[in-house]
Amino acid sequence: MRTSILASSLLALAVAAPAVHAHQAGDIIVRAGAVTAQTKEKSSSVKVDRGALAGTNLGGKATIGNDTQLGLNFAYMVTDNWAVELLAATPFKHDVAVKNTGLGSHKLGSLKHLPPTLSAVYYPLDNKSVFQPYVGAGVSYTVMFDESVKGSAKELGFSSLRGQNTWGWSAQVGADYMLTDKIMVNGQVRYIDIDTTAYVNYNGNRAKVDVDVKPWVYMLGLGYKF
Repeated sequence: MRTSILASSLLALAVAAPAVHAHQAGDIIVRAGAVTAQTKEKSSSVKVDRGALAGTNLGGKATIGNDTQLGLNFAYMVTDNWAVELLAATPFKHDVAVKNTGLGSHKLGSLKHLPPTLSAVYYPLDNKSVFQPYVGAGVSYTVMFDESVKGSAKELGFSSLRGQNTWGWSAQVGADYMLTDKIMVNGQVRYIDIDTTAYVNYNGNRAKVDVDVKPWVYMLGLGYKF
C-alpha cells in the first residue's frame, strides 16, 4: 500500500514538474561570472635593438602578473550539439617586471589587455540532460593597451612600455548545469596561446623582449538561455 502511494506521488511530481530542456538549435546563451587569467609566461632575454646600446643583450626575463575580471560568454547553438561562442571580459590588468637583467630586477609598470576569442564548441549529450559538458577550440586576438611605466622604473630612466597585439589559438573544456529551463550554473577552463613582443625605452635606447604568455583562464558563473 505504502509502495503504491509512494509510486503515485512520484508520478504526480514528475507530471507536475516542468521539463528542463538543455541547449538546442537556435538558442542564444549568455554567461557571466568571475574570470581569472593565470599567466604562465616564458620569456626571451631582454635585448637592446635601437639606440647607442643597440645589439646589447641584457639577459634576464620578463614577468607578467595574474588578474581577475568580469567574464562574459555569448553562444549561439547552430545545432543541438554544436555552437559558436564568443569570449569577452572587462580588461585584464597585469603588472609587468624584468628580472635578473644587466640593469637588475625592476617592476616596470602595467598594461591592460583584452583577448576576444571565437570558438566552435561541441556538446556531446542530448538536450534532455540537465548536465551539459562541452569542449571547444578557436582563435583569439589579444589587444594590448593602456601600458604605463611607474614608480622607481621611471626614476631609473625607463619609459614608453608597449606590447604588440597578437593572434593566437585557444582550447577549452566546461560544463553547464541547468537549474531551470533558462538558468544554468557554468564552469570552464580555457587555455589561450599569446605570443607577443614587449618594448620599453631606457635612457634613449629601446629594449625588447619576446614573451610567450599562454595563460590558463578559469571562469565560474551563471548563464541564461534565450
